[in-house]
Order: sequence, then C-alpha cells, then structure tokens
Amino acid sequence: MPDSTTSPHSLCLLRLSALGDVTHVVPLVRTLQQAWPEAALTWVIGTAEYKLLEGLPGVEFLVYDKRSGVAGMLALRKALRGRRFDALLQMQVAARANLLSACIPAQRRIGYDASRSKDLHGLFVNERIPDRPGIHVLDAIGSFCEPLGVRQTEVSWHLPVPEAAHEWARAQWADDGAPTLLISPCSSHVLRNWRAERYAAVADHAASRGWRTVLCGGRSALERDMADRILAAMRTTALDLVGKDTLKQLPALLARADLVMTPDSGPTHIANAMGTKVLGLHAPSNPRRSGPYSDLRYCVDRYDDAARKFLGKPADALPWGTKIEREGVMDLVTVDDAIGAFERYGSDRRAGRF
Repeated sequence: MPDSTTSPHSLCLLRLSALGDVTHVVPLVRTLQQAWPEAALTWVIGTAEYKLLEGLPGVEFLVYDKRSGVAGMLALRKALRGRRFDALLQMQVAARANLLSACIPAQRRIGYDASRSKDLHGLFVNERIPDRPGIHVLDAIGSFCEPLGVRQTEVSWHLPVPEAAHEWARAQWADDGAPTLLISPCSSHVLRNWRAERYAAVADHAASRGWRTVLCGGRSALERDMADRILAAMRTTALDLVGKDTLKQLPALLARADLVMTPDSGPTHIANAMGTKVLGLHAPSNPRRSGPYSDLRYCVDRYDDAARKFLGKPADALPWGTKIEREGVMDLVTVDDAIGAFERYGSDRRAGRF
C-alpha cells in the first residue's frame, strides 16, 4: 500500500445517488482537486445525478443506469479494463453500489466506518473513514479524503450551471421587487411529504406579506397531484412550474428564489449549494444530519417529537442517522411551525442578517 501522503495519479469516486447526496460529494471533489491538481478524477454516478452535475470541471463521469442491473455492471468492468486506480472512494453502502464497486480495479478501497456499513459493505473495502457520530452527511462524505492524508477544511460547491439555465430561470417571473417563496413539496420518500393544504396555508400567509409563490417539482404523477392539490387549496395564486424545468435548470431556479420551502429532499441541498436559504420541514429525519448544510435557522425541527411519539425515546437516545419514516409523522410539523420559520427569515432579511 502506498504511503498516505503520496500524491495519487488517479482516484475513482463511487456515489450513484441521490441528487442531494451527490451534491454533498462536490465539496470533496473540490478538496481533492486543490490537494492534487494533477490527479485524474473519475466518478461512477447515476443517470439523473449525471444530468445535474454534467460539466463539473476536471471530472470524468462514468454513468451507471440502475435499470441495467448486472449487464450494466459488466459493461462498467469492460470499460475499465486495463485501468487501475490508486484508490476507490466507495461512498455508498447499498447492495447495488457494493456489487458495482467490485467491477472497479483499485489498490486502496476506502469505505464507510463500521457503524454506517450495511449490505456487506465491509467485504468490498479494505480501509475505512473515521467513525465520527453526530456529524452532517456532507462532513461524513468529506472525510473520505482523510485516509489519503488530506482534510476537508473548506466547503464549496460551484455547481456546473450553464448561463442558458440562468436565463431560463430569469424569464419565469418579473424582477418586480416582490420576494419569492419557492415551494418544492415532494421528497422521493413519500412519508417525508407534508399535507397540500398546509403548504397552501403557508403560501397564502406569504402572499399576505407581499411575497410571490412558485411551485416546482419533477414530472411524476405524485408531484403533479401534489401541486394540483396545493393550488386548489390556496386562496391566492401561485406560479406553477412543476414539470417544466430540467435538472440543469433546477439549480438556477432555486438560486433565483429568496426562500425555498421543502421537506428533506434533493432540492434542500441543491438550494443550499446555490446559496439560497431553506425552510426545511423535518420530522422523520434529523436536520443536524441531513438538513441544509450551511444554515439551519429556518428549518422546522420536529425530529425529537417524532422519536418520542413513534419510538418512545428522545432523539438523543437514538443511533445517529435513525430515520422515523412512519405514517403521519409529518403531521407533527404544523402550519404555525412553518409560518414561524418564514417569519424568522423575513425578520432576518429585513435586518440584513445574511
């Protein structure tokens, strides 16, 4: 094994999904590039996630479509024939990712600590990151450079968003001085989703304060149905952009908003990476672990209430990273909670606190 301070010639990163999690990997890429500008970086990534990060400078992407199964794994192994990386950073513990990692030739295979491992992750790695409970997901991912002799001391994103995407976002509503609340109401984990009528109540409150409301989301039937129910419950109007943006346009859209309201979801982390404040709605997950990395001031945190109600113990007594995705858990987040977070943001905005 080479000395940990030796400059690597090539590194492979494996993180397939999801949108929020691959956003967390970008600061690690920046750290590695700063430490070793000449090292070749290859990232094995999922299809949708590639659409978001395509064009990230200095990174070769190898796209794995999870629908391709074993055939896709064999295709990756064939594509890498004759290559050998100095190290593989295996940053996903799901069974599919573990199996896929076996197709990547690398001398050092760095994975998660034992407490975060599952699905036989330990069989596919020969080194582990430090076991540090109580840290944000982004910081855990950032620690993958430590076995290589580097520490991530700064966090920066600079997502690859083309100017055309910003132009599209600027064309969606007028620069008329009204602040914009952008609601991205759906997570891919449906038990993290709030009630439509509650989103509508917050949107109506924002309108009473002179705010514009914009709805955004993907093209799934779930997201379309949620948007329709929010619009039907609102007494005021909203700009409906659900299903109308691409993954390249989404970061630009989130950047144009003043405040993004969303459950624990990919847009939480993309908005944060673009410098937009997030009104996060948390009950099934701990915002200190998976909330907007840069600023939690405007998050609603009902995680401890969820732990006590559904698991019979306080959040501090749970293993770090425990998710409480139970039916009805998001009902612990009230309209008053979200309006209170909205008003905190408004007060800080008026006072110039950010």
